[in-house]
Amino acid sequence: MKAFNYHSASSVKEATKLASSNSAYLSGGMTMIPSMKMRLANYKDVIDVKKIKDLHGIKVTSKSVVIGAATKHADVANSKEVQKAIPSLSSLASRIGDAQVRNRGTLGGSIANNDPTACYPSACLALNAIIHTSDRKIEAEKFFKGMFETALKKGELITAVEFQIPEKSHYFKFPNPASRYAMVGVYVAKHKSGVHVAITGAQSVVYREKNMEKALNDNFSASALNGISIDTSELNSDIHASAEYRASLILSSAKKAVEHCK
Repeated sequence: MKAFNYHSASSVKEATKLASSNSAYLSGGMTMIPSMKMRLANYKDVIDVKKIKDLHGIKVTSKSVVIGAATKHADVANSKEVQKAIPSLSSLASRIGDAQVRNRGTLGGSIANNDPTACYPSACLALNAIIHTSDRKIEAEKFFKGMFETALKKGELITAVEFQIPEKSHYFKFPNPASRYAMVGVYVAKHKSGVHVAITGAQSVVYREKNMEKALNDNFSASALNGISIDTSELNSDIHASAEYRASLILSSAKKAVEHCK
């Protein structure tokens, strides 16, 4: 790890003022710190935002669940309010990594990193999320750009994520047996406006499966997905799973997600 300047911010305004052309925000540090140790990432300034009160907490309204960016996965998983409003979201959080990761990692850090195998990006797409930042509000559809790439600008800080409460939903993940990341994760959410099916772990970036959405809008049942063909041309293929195997997992996981929607 190379030397850097450490800053601890007490407000969003202070944090953004400290940002430089070669800086990064630190919250849980589950990805950032290992990357720096292995010299995969190098920053002149590291800005700790954990102590900013405005970045913590969960607020539930009749239409949405707003979660502060520095809120830990364990807090989302254990929140009675989230369990009642969007049970699939608390369930997703409860299965991220291991206990150590869940008690340090944060929602904002996860989506800012935008790992192609992360779970939260699928929740953002399926639940029509709005990402609140220090400068603006960004629709989830416009936020996730590519592998480890988002719409965030230099120095822009995620402050909260606002999830729309669906009529019913479920997240089904087929995890890597060692690291627990999503080899394939499927988040199905039924809204009044229609069904969203978000896929993570299968391509270089989270995406919506439009053919499945069309089928489920016509008939919201697992059987409606019979005969759906998954294009393998852009699916990930590695030592853990071929593109064809991931295609099979997408279909089977989507069916299970629909069956367990509540």
